Amino acid sequence: STIPGRMCRDLQTVCILGFFLFLTHSLSPVSFFQVSARFSKRIQAKIKDLLQQMEEGLKTADPHDCSAYTGWTGIALLYLQLYRVTKNQSHLQRSLDYVKRILRNLNGRRVTFLCGDAGPLAVGAVVYHKLKNDSESKECVAKLLQLQRTVISADAELPDELLYGRAGYLYALLYLNTEIGPDTVPQSVIKEVIDAIIESGKNFSKEERKTERCPLLYQWHRKQYVGAAHGVAGIYYMLMQPIANVDQETLAELVKPSIDYVRHKKFRSGNYPSSLSNETDRLVHWCHGAPGVIHMLMQAYKTFKEDKYLKDAMDCSDVIWQRGLLRKGYGICHGTAGNGYSFLSLYNLTQDKKYLYRACKFAEWCLEYGAHGCRIPDRPYSLFEGMAGAIHFLSDISVPETSQFPAFELGPQRRENKVEQDS
Repeated sequence: STIPGRMCRDLQTVCILGFFLFLTHSLSPVSFFQVSARFSKRIQAKIKDLLQQMEEGLKTADPHDCSAYTGWTGIALLYLQLYRVTKNQSHLQRSLDYVKRILRNLNGRRVTFLCGDAGPLAVGAVVYHKLKNDSESKECVAKLLQLQRTVISADAELPDELLYGRAGYLYALLYLNTEIGPDTVPQSVIKEVIDAIIESGKNFSKEERKTERCPLLYQWHRKQYVGAAHGVAGIYYMLMQPIANVDQETLAELVKPSIDYVRHKKFRSGNYPSSLSNETDRLVHWCHGAPGVIHMLMQAYKTFKEDKYLKDAMDCSDVIWQRGLLRKGYGICHGTAGNGYSFLSLYNLTQDKKYLYRACKFAEWCLEYGAHGCRIPDRPYSLFEGMAGAIHFLSDISVPETSQFPAFELGPQRRENKVEQDS
């Protein structure tokens, strides 16, 4: 649920007034950058404070949860992010400490980046690569590739979505080729996974008699979800990644019309339903609603060069700006930090400072961590539910041009084809 009533209206008033002052140049460029430097300093101080709280809190965390979503791989990923942003070697070493712990405890039950063994193995491969330990890195890659047989098997009864399905394994492969090098995972391996995702989507669409309207259709637990975590938005987003090398015919004839089908499910508010059959305009999360769908729309704009996708993405951004401060907390999956990432991504696409401003205002909310009466998540220090996610977002605010939604966005590819706009 969102922050209601007067608090939200007051925040909007302050934000709009502040941005108006900025646009009308009542702040000189020098004073603006001084304010910016002060804001950055506040962020660095808060990151330091939250890291200490997180490390203390993790002493009582589940020792067996190795996932990126709620477990130790997410913490390793956070320290890898802090190393990427600061180049402080101690963060890379801290990431390695967690990687060593994780790799001793893999259970092999799941295959995805966020909730399975693919995440720990991929993060381990990248950390060892950055430490120039190629033998350990290659061993992690080899173990990750051994999971592929399960992923492409028609008998595996594996879903296709991001958290538990094939798209989540595909992300792990693309992550390795982005972070280590384009030949780390052979293109043939990637293609087999993509083919399995495409075939599954075509088959289910045929079952549902939607081949003409939505050639690629997916379900999870008998529901046709829309959002990034369990739904078609996350799957289409992965298929459109340039590094996935999906052929143009498949993109144009299968992916594009499926995206357009989802676009027509948009609520009048600009938000999207959690599933294709749901008519309730309620959730504004990365996992369900506009904050996840916006990434699909931005990638569609980059892929197909049609303005309708950018316009829809901007409509999503307005919904997130109006309703995206969440009582559920500050996290990535269904919290303010995850919603804030949509502004950073749209800023990188358009270079319109309005979106950077919006990201900074959501970051400002996160700077008051714990002061808004938000619900305490089940895993309060984790990457996707808790404090680690807020730290990740705050660290990206300092260098917005290189921001990456963790375990979802991929490296520099998403910053291609920037749009120049008059602001």
